[in-house]
Amino acid sequence: MSDLGLRARMLVKDVMSSPVITVGLNEKVDKVAKLMEMQRLGSIIVADKNEKPVGIITERDLVTRVLAKNKLPSELIAKDVMTTPLVTISPDETLSNTARQMSRLNLRRLCVIYKGDLVGLVSSKDVLAITPELLETIQEKTRIEDSQIEETPDNPPIAGYCDHCSQWSSRLREKEGEFLCVDCIAESQDTH
Repeated sequence: MSDLGLRARMLVKDVMSSPVITVGLNEKVDKVAKLMEMQRLGSIIVADKNEKPVGIITERDLVTRVLAKNKLPSELIAKDVMTTPLVTISPDETLSNTARQMSRLNLRRLCVIYKGDLVGLVSSKDVLAITPELLETIQEKTRIEDSQIEETPDNPPIAGYCDHCSQWSSRLREKEGEFLCVDCIAESQDTH
């Protein structure tokens, strides 16, 4: 994790692939497929003449729009098989929000746009690649914070959703009539 410059929140820019390889709207699909194979890519971004991203071609697009329809890739161009519009995200978006958006929209890739320019591509594979390290960090943080909160017969831990942040916790504590997670208890102690 130290290689990623661990901070309180992981951002898209920490894991995105950059630079992004693009093809033009009129590029022949057989050449697009060869480029994807040569670069070992699961997708490629399609850009207009001003180099603005307008679509994406994924392996699934090639299967459903070319192979399954028995069309010749040499007779099709990128704009014939691309998926559009592109779903984009900011490089400063958190990975948790990014993962939620990908899940909600059933997408595996999002284009990363900064000030109107394509700066990267983030995939579910990028997010999953750092998950083990994040889990270890979260577990260690929880162990440290749990050791700072006294368990008493009057204040046993319970599992549920925090009344303040609505996040699931297996270590809720009752405080002033509310059930709070370790983070919210620590936060309330910091503000007092």
